[in-house]
Amino acid sequence: MSKKLKHSIYLFITLIVLNIVSQGFYNRIDLTTDNRYTLAKVTKDIIANIDKQLIVKVYLEGDFPSEFKRLQIETRQFLEELNAKNSFIKIQFIRPNNQRERLIKVGMIPSQLTVKEDGKLSNAIIFPWAEIVYKKKTNIVSLLPNGTAQSQEDQLETAVENLEFSFSNAIYKLQEEKQKKVAVLSGNEELLDIQLYSFLSEVTKKHRLAKFTLDSVASNSVKSLKDLQQFDLAIIAKPTESFTEKEKLVLDQYIMNGGKTLWMLENVQADTDSLFKDGKMLAYPRDLNLTDFFFSYGLRVNVTLIQDLYAAKIPLATGNIGNKPQFQNLNWFYHPLVSGNQTHAISKNIAPVRLRFANQIDTLQNSLQKTVLLMSSMLTRKTGTPAIIALESIAEEPKEEDYSSGFQIFSLLIEGDFTSMYANRIKPFNIKKFSKKSSHNKMIVISDGDIGRNQLQKGKPFDLAQDKWTGEQFGNKEFLLNAVDYLLDDNGLIELRNKNVQINLLDKERAYQERIFWQFVNIVLPLLVLLTFGFVFQYVRKRTYS
Repeated sequence: MSKKLKHSIYLFITLIVLNIVSQGFYNRIDLTTDNRYTLAKVTKDIIANIDKQLIVKVYLEGDFPSEFKRLQIETRQFLEELNAKNSFIKIQFIRPNNQRERLIKVGMIPSQLTVKEDGKLSNAIIFPWAEIVYKKKTNIVSLLPNGTAQSQEDQLETAVENLEFSFSNAIYKLQEEKQKKVAVLSGNEELLDIQLYSFLSEVTKKHRLAKFTLDSVASNSVKSLKDLQQFDLAIIAKPTESFTEKEKLVLDQYIMNGGKTLWMLENVQADTDSLFKDGKMLAYPRDLNLTDFFFSYGLRVNVTLIQDLYAAKIPLATGNIGNKPQFQNLNWFYHPLVSGNQTHAISKNIAPVRLRFANQIDTLQNSLQKTVLLMSSMLTRKTGTPAIIALESIAEEPKEEDYSSGFQIFSLLIEGDFTSMYANRIKPFNIKKFSKKSSHNKMIVISDGDIGRNQLQKGKPFDLAQDKWTGEQFGNKEFLLNAVDYLLDDNGLIELRNKNVQINLLDKERAYQERIFWQFVNIVLPLLVLLTFGFVFQYVRKRTYS
């Protein structure tokens, strides 16, 4: 056998061995500066638990603007990363043309976009949604979440940042065998179910929701506490009646034993409905008997109302044309339009939140960690109570020097080892296993009871994310749902919302204006260089060999 043949055989065998060995050492390397394709540990844990085929159907397929073509590419690359970690994950990109009715029925609302390309405006309708099927269960994922984005470029960046959270959260919900239990407290004249419908109907899609009344605390406090402890989260939405000491002890021990709480409070009686009816109203302090309760957590909800020059609008009749009144949407400074904390997962990239007659929160120094979630602008004014508020004041021109109270806190996240307010006090009833401290716990306090209150239209609940009169979009629903997710999140999944991605996009305006220059550089210039090289080569060749 010749040496050449031997070398060829050895080379062939070596290539086969290397190919076999390489199959066991497969890996993908993320070379992006922002590590956008590097999966978080919580995502890897969720993906590792998939033990049967999971199908991801993405309906972002077809002809649409370049920005959303980029979203399609980013979505495909992210899903391929999931598939690389677990081969049970199958990916399908589907044109939604023949399925539009079905998609809309299950909640996949299309987006209509105005696109500017080549200096021309055009409209495009896309379905930025995905559908996940796993073990006969289905979940849908929005690829284009609502938020604070002002342009399509910002919208794309936010969408790419949310990809990992959106898909991981949806897959985790499909894997959950036991849903978390959420109690909506009643017994202290809280908001009605129909007034919370828009918010709670979304909560019930993920968690088991139930009404829990504190009325039984007076007659059987111990049993009420035991029953409440069956729930993972308690929502207290705008109580208007004072809490008794027994009720406070039940809530205190519920928290000390790991129960999470979401408080929507108002310490001032003020209502827009009565204002519209009579043109003026008396705003006065409301005593909920919770001041000492929250003192142990290092906060105080004051009895001052906050006016903010950045405010939502309300419709007012400004005249008549014929027999028909004419309405105009005017800024109402008692309805602050507040921004969320862009460094926290709960409030990052959400639309401005509308508050109505909100109170100010003061913080007190203690060992607990406090994170501001909602804050006013700097242009605020404090109004002490009691006070007469007249609707006609909306016509007054605001003076900037009157709105100099600075930033005001409207929502706090409190985390840490909580101490019972009854640790060194006489208890209103006896508890065999009284807990003086809790292990790491968390609660959220919002100083506006109406933050979760939806409007009614013809007796039916209206979407909390929109005003039925002005059409303005708000982040109330998204903020509250994120708050619920954060309080019930035991594995840090919601922290994926803090992911930052930098998308480098083409400047369309500049590209259009300079298109002739770049067409010349990319098409004509290479040809000229090639022709010049050809002539020079021929000239040198002739001189050399002539």
